[in-house]
Amino acid sequence: MKRILFLLPVIAILFASVSSAEKASEEKVKYEANWESLAKHNIEPEWFKDAKFGIYFHWGPYSVPAFSSEWYPRWMYFKDREDGWGHEVYPHHKKTYGEPEDFNYHDFIPMFQAEHFDAADWADLFQKSGAQFAGPVAQHHDGFAMWDSELNPMNSMDKGPKKDITGDLFKELKKRKMKTIATFHHARNLQRYKDDPSNWAGQGRNVAPNSHYPYHPDYATSTTDPELKYLYGNIPEAEFNEYWLGQVNEVVDKYAPDLIWFDSWLDQMPEEYRQKMVAHHYNTGVKRGQEPIVFFKQKDLPDDVALVDIEQGGKTDISEKYWLTDITISFGSWCYTQGQTYKDPSLVIRNMIDVWSKKGVVLLNVSPRADGIIPDEQRAVLYAIGEWINKHEEAVYNTRAHSVFGYGIAEFEKGHFGGQSATMKYTKDDIRFTTSKDEKALYIYSLGLPKENSQMEFTNVFDTHKDVKSVKVVGSGADVKWEVADEKLKITTPVAEKMNEIATVFKVDFN
Repeated sequence: MKRILFLLPVIAILFASVSSAEKASEEKVKYEANWESLAKHNIEPEWFKDAKFGIYFHWGPYSVPAFSSEWYPRWMYFKDREDGWGHEVYPHHKKTYGEPEDFNYHDFIPMFQAEHFDAADWADLFQKSGAQFAGPVAQHHDGFAMWDSELNPMNSMDKGPKKDITGDLFKELKKRKMKTIATFHHARNLQRYKDDPSNWAGQGRNVAPNSHYPYHPDYATSTTDPELKYLYGNIPEAEFNEYWLGQVNEVVDKYAPDLIWFDSWLDQMPEEYRQKMVAHHYNTGVKRGQEPIVFFKQKDLPDDVALVDIEQGGKTDISEKYWLTDITISFGSWCYTQGQTYKDPSLVIRNMIDVWSKKGVVLLNVSPRADGIIPDEQRAVLYAIGEWINKHEEAVYNTRAHSVFGYGIAEFEKGHFGGQSATMKYTKDDIRFTTSKDEKALYIYSLGLPKENSQMEFTNVFDTHKDVKSVKVVGSGADVKWEVADEKLKITTPVAEKMNEIATVFKVDFN
């Protein structure tokens, strides 16, 4: 009897274990690798709607030359590109390092030391900026992995810095309860023109449009070295497809990013691999208790499966679905370059407000130096953004789009990748709206400093609510004189000290 009584709990534990295993198995296959199944996933979780702002960074061996842009690895092999984007790279490379036959891109990797990289310091900086999520360009088009990879021999743990950049940073971000993002650009890495001499380096200024490195037998881009062939993408296409997917899955499995993001050229990957990638991220994230999202550009994924990103720009009206825009902190390249200039915080913040008013979220790129230092000029911009957000927190996080995004006089600037530019010049005469999550308050943003003790009137204020309770200035808490007439809200602005030079926000509370 004692033996039976002893076995009963054991049997119960075994059944519980089997049940847990079955449950885990069910969770693993919650989403099948097809668009119909993946469309059932919630791609607009509340936390993302609330977040509004994240940070990532372009950083890798291309940061060593610190010249032209992060596309240096491609353009250094174009000897015949005499004009256009990147034309200055080859002459600079030849003068500074020698011919690309003698000094190749992989020769920059030992010079990429990241000796001053401090994950805790970076996470503190990102948190102080007001960002709610952050993470690295896990792999750019150049094929160098910024994590401790078992699949890619050219990675930051085994080469260059000898540090797990992604792992170290994610650990610090998670300590601060921040969400994490990893971005991937490596679909372009494959040598797709090996058997097409007309698209080899030296055959024109625009060869190999869908491969990052131009193939040529005399360059390292054609290497079959056991390690370097992965950097330059010189492997069979079938092997590359598995390698591409394996690296994304490795980051998902090892570091648990909440968000994964893909640059253009994702459409070069076979559909079945894109489906497997999305399914793995969603299934793995849900099993962990996360609410994961995938981001894409152009039309590389179905818009009911993932959310679209618009590079360096935004929507011109309120979007049906939430969306993301990735923008630079600089006026030039995405990676650090010598002589780089940076945007004024007011320009960034005003354009961010415009994005928020249209149901968008901002992903701001910073550009660390090769030694791991984020320059003071960039830090100053981030601190200024954080200072403004801290004063106006209630009008940033947890807000939702109003019935209209706003109106104003800013001259329209077309974005390079659709929609409008991320550098629109807004003033106090440009008005934007959002509402509180509970819809009990309306936030009115004047994208500048209104004239003090002056009259302002706003249209489109009254959506479902008509009965105004009070109007205050967010940040200072100053009471504002107001009246309602002819379906318009009319106010008298307070003294300038009670408002904000970058963007003044009025909160309208309804009864």
